[in-house]
Amino acid sequence: QVQVVESGGGYVQPGGSLRLSCAASAASGSTLSGYGVAWFRQAPGKEREFVVSITYNGNTDYTESVKGRFTISRDNAENTVYLQMNSLSPEDTAVYYCAASRRKWATAYPRSDFGSWGQGTQVTVSS
Repeated sequence: QVQVVESGGGYVQPGGSLRLSCAASAASGSTLSGYGVAWFRQAPGKEREFVVSITYNGNTDYTESVKGRFTISRDNAENTVYLQMNSLSPEDTAVYYCAASRRKWATAYPRSDFGSWGQGTQVTVSS
C-alpha cells in the first residue's frame, strides 16, 4: 500500500487561495500510479469529512460545500495530486489529509474506500 505525504498548508485570509500537494512518500517505495486519491479534512471538535477525490483517469467527486471553489488535479508525470482551494472562508479551517485508495485502477470509489492516510497539513483561514 502506498504511503502519502501532504504539503502546502498555511494561513490565509478569507477570500484567499492555497494549493495543497499530495505525493507518494519516498519511504513507501511506491508511486500514486493507478491509485485514487482523496482529500479529507477535520476541523476542531468535528469528525473528519470527505472533501474531494480523483481516480487514476481523472474522474472526480466533490462534496457540495466546495464545488466551484476547490479543484483537484493530478500530474502523473510528477506523481502528485493537487488541491487548489479558492475563495476560502473560515469554515474551511481544518487539518487536511490526503489518502490513497485501497484499490487501484477503479473509475469510481465509495468515499469510504480510502485507507492510506498522510499526516495532515493545517489550513487556517482567518482575518
